[in-house]
Amino acid sequence: MNYVEVLVASATYHGQEALTYASPELLQAGTIVAVPLRTVEVLGIVRQQVQKPPFKVKSLVRALPVRPLSPHSLSLIAWMQNYYPAPLGVIVQQWLPKKLLDKYITRWAPPTYQDVSALLPQLTQEQHEALAMVEPTGIHLLHGETGTGKTRVYIELAKQALAQGHSSIILTPEIGLTSQLADDFRAAFGERVIVMHSQLTDVERQKAWIAVNQSDEPRIVIGARSALFSPLKKIGLIVVDEAHETAYKQDQAPHYHASRVASKLGALHRAIVVLGSATPLVTDYFLAEHKKRPIIRMQRLARGEHPLPAEVTVVDLKDHQQFPRTPYISATLVRAIEQTLAQGEQVLLFLNRRGTARVIFCEQCGWQATCPHCDLPLVYHGDDHSMRCHTCSHRQHAIASCPSCNNPSIIFKSIGTKALAEITTTLFPSAKIQRFDTDNRRSERIEEHFEAVRSGKIDIIIGTQTLAKGLDLPHLGLVGVIIADTSLSIPDYNAEERTYQLLSQVLGRVGRGHRASRAVVQTYNPKSQILKAVLTKDWQHFYENELHERAHFLFPPFCYVLKTACRRATLKATIAATERFAEELRHTGLKIRVEGPAPSFHEKVQNKYQWQLIIKSKQRDTLLDVITMLPSGWTYDIDPMNLL
Repeated sequence: MNYVEVLVASATYHGQEALTYASPELLQAGTIVAVPLRTVEVLGIVRQQVQKPPFKVKSLVRALPVRPLSPHSLSLIAWMQNYYPAPLGVIVQQWLPKKLLDKYITRWAPPTYQDVSALLPQLTQEQHEALAMVEPTGIHLLHGETGTGKTRVYIELAKQALAQGHSSIILTPEIGLTSQLADDFRAAFGERVIVMHSQLTDVERQKAWIAVNQSDEPRIVIGARSALFSPLKKIGLIVVDEAHETAYKQDQAPHYHASRVASKLGALHRAIVVLGSATPLVTDYFLAEHKKRPIIRMQRLARGEHPLPAEVTVVDLKDHQQFPRTPYISATLVRAIEQTLAQGEQVLLFLNRRGTARVIFCEQCGWQATCPHCDLPLVYHGDDHSMRCHTCSHRQHAIASCPSCNNPSIIFKSIGTKALAEITTTLFPSAKIQRFDTDNRRSERIEEHFEAVRSGKIDIIIGTQTLAKGLDLPHLGLVGVIIADTSLSIPDYNAEERTYQLLSQVLGRVGRGHRASRAVVQTYNPKSQILKAVLTKDWQHFYENELHERAHFLFPPFCYVLKTACRRATLKATIAATERFAEELRHTGLKIRVEGPAPSFHEKVQNKYQWQLIIKSKQRDTLLDVITMLPSGWTYDIDPMNLL
C-alpha cells in the first residue's frame, strides 16, 4: 500500500493542510484523484508521496485517467495559500471542475489544427515598435490608447509563443467580452483557441478542461480570471487585457487579483506577462516605473480610414433648457441620435445605474423604501413592477401608497438603465433597442447577442459599465453618456481614478478609425478637471495628481491595505467588538496604522450590522500577521480594490 498527501478541492474542507490517503498504486505529484471527504466524493490533487502515517487513513477512490498537473500548478497553489490566505479546499477548487466524468475524457479527440493566420491585418509601425520592446520574460505594461490595436499585438506575441511550443493565456475582465476576443484569436489560431470561464455549464467546463489537459499541442486559453488556473503545461505568454478593471479582483475567498497571480504564474514558467490598458491602474504604473519594468506606449490609431478622434460635445445637466422633452436626454443628444440613425449607424447610451428608479420615497412625509434586511434603498424595476435590494437580492412588489402616512404620492427618482430604455423607445419607436446590464437573463446577455451588436443589427445599445470594456463596434457612430458624474459620488479613495477610467473607456468605443464619430457627455460639472483630463487624454497629468494625493493620505501604492469587517446581530455588539479589536491591534507593536472602527458602506446586511477596520502597513507580511489574529467570525480582504 502507498500513501499520498492530497490537496482536496472542496469548499467544505476548511483546513490548511493536505489530507493523507492510502493508494494501491504509486501516484506521481499532480495526479487528479477522487477521494472520500466525510460522506461525499470529491476531486483532489496529489501533492506528494509520504510514509505510512501513525493514524488510520481512508483509501482514495481512484486516480482519474487524465494527465497530472504540472509542478508549476502545485507551486502556484502553495504560493496562493501564503499570499491570499484562505481555506485550502477553496483555493484548490480554482484548478478543477466540479466533476470529471469518464465519458467526456474517453470521447475527447484532438482537433485538426490549420494555419489561418494569413487572414490577419498587417502590423502597423507602432505595433512593430511595441513588439520590439517586449523582453523574453517578465512583466510588461502596455499603455495603449483605445483603437491602437493592442489585441493585434497580443495575437503576434501568441504566435511567437506558439512557434516555441508554448501555450498562451489571454484574460479579459468580463465574460461578456470573451466572444469578441475569441473571434479575433480564432481568426489567427483556429481550433487551438479554448474559452474557459465560470459561467460555462458543468459539462462545458469539463469538456474545456479536458481539451486543455489532454492536448499534446500548445493551446490559447481565453477567459475571465479563472482561466489562469487552466491545466496548461508550458506557458509562454499571459495577457491581462483591460488590466485596470476591478473585475480582476475576486470578491470571495481566496481574494486574489488576477494580475498578481498572472505575474507569479509567468515567473514560474519564465513567460512574458503583459498588463494591457488604455488607463492603467495608478499602482501598476507606479510599480512599473520603480521596478524598471518595460512601459510600452501606443497612441496612434491602428486603422487609418478615419484617423481623427471622435468629436465630443459636453452638455450641462443643470441647464434645464437643454431638456425640453425629457429630463434625462438633452436636445443635443436627441439630435445626435437622430442624425446617427439616419446615417444607418449605431448608438451606444451609457448609464452606470441599473433598474428603473434608484430612489423611492413619499412626497408627503418623506418615507423612503429601504430593504428590511440591509436598510439600503430599494431600486424600482418597472419591467416586473418590483422593488429590489441589489445587496441581498430581497424583492417585493412595488407599493401604490405610503406605508407610513397612506398618501398615494409615491415618487420614483434617479433614472436607471431600464427607465432609459423605456424613454429611448418612446423617442425612437422605429429603432431596434437592446439593454445590457447585470439584470439581464442569461439569454439576454451581451455574449449571447454579440454578433448582432457587432454587425450593427441593433440600432441603440443601452447599458452600464459592461459596455465600456473593450468592445470594438465597427458600426458605432455615437456614444451618449447620460450622467458622467455617478462614480465621483462614491466615498472611496479611488473614486476619481474609477471615473477617469470609466469615462475614457466608454468614450473609447468611438474614434477608433472605423468611421467619423462623435460623443455627447452630459454632466453636472462641465469644468471638472477629471473630465478635462479625459477629453484631452492627459493621463500623465491625472496620474501625477492622483499619486500626490495618495502619498499625502497614505493609500496604495505607498502602503498595503487590509480591510477587515465584523458582523453582529446588534449595533451595540458590533461597535464593541470592533473597538475592542482595534485597541488590541494598536498595542501589538506591529508597524501598522489602524483606521476606524467605522460603519461599512453597507452598514446593515441581511439583518446584521457590519463595521470595519482599515489596516495599513508598508510591509505586506505584517498584514498577513494581522489576519492570523482576527477574532472568530471576522472577514477580511487583503489588497482590496475599494474600501467600501
